[in-house]
Amino acid sequence: MASPSGRTPLAERVEELLATDGPLPIVAAGDPVLRRGTEPFEGQLEPALLARFVQALRVTLHAAPGVGLAAPQVGVGLRIAVIEDPAPVPEEIRLARGRVPQPFRVLVNPVYEPVGGDRAAFFEGCLSVPGWQAVVARHAEVRLRAEDEHGRAVDEVFTGWPARIVQHETDHLDGILYLDRAELRSLSSNEAMALRWPQPTPERAARDLGFDLP
Repeated sequence: MASPSGRTPLAERVEELLATDGPLPIVAAGDPVLRRGTEPFEGQLEPALLARFVQALRVTLHAAPGVGLAAPQVGVGLRIAVIEDPAPVPEEIRLARGRVPQPFRVLVNPVYEPVGGDRAAFFEGCLSVPGWQAVVARHAEVRLRAEDEHGRAVDEVFTGWPARIVQHETDHLDGILYLDRAELRSLSSNEAMALRWPQPTPERAARDLGFDLP
């Protein structure tokens, strides 16, 4: 039900968030908003407000920095996420992980499905779980269906690291954190990652920490 002002509670929440300039505060694991799932976007934000919200998500993503950000991570339970990855990584890592630059894009009401049966496992982190990383086995290739911020249909196949980003951010919209899919024996602090597991692939970590890779 709309509020007496005619705005939905979600619109009011977004207006409150946008009342101050700069990056939005990122919600940390333990906040129920990250576990509730999200409402499909059906015009709860008028176009001008949606555009402002998208821009705020982009500013927040850059400031973090990260390669993807979902609306629940700033406390908004709408099925909206943004991704962007300049992929400033060495060639060895780029080749091992299939990490290629991704332009900024908005995903509205995204869903994905695997393409083929191949899976790839790499260390992964999350802006809502700061300071930690863990190995997650994900589909190596996925088909994404969504809309952009203008309501235009998106139907695209992603592979490699971009496929991982798509899965991670879409999972957020279903109340799933990457730790739900992770090999918990691999859980490592950022400091341990830098010291022990800087390799392009997690084979050494799997051997030394005692877990299996797909």
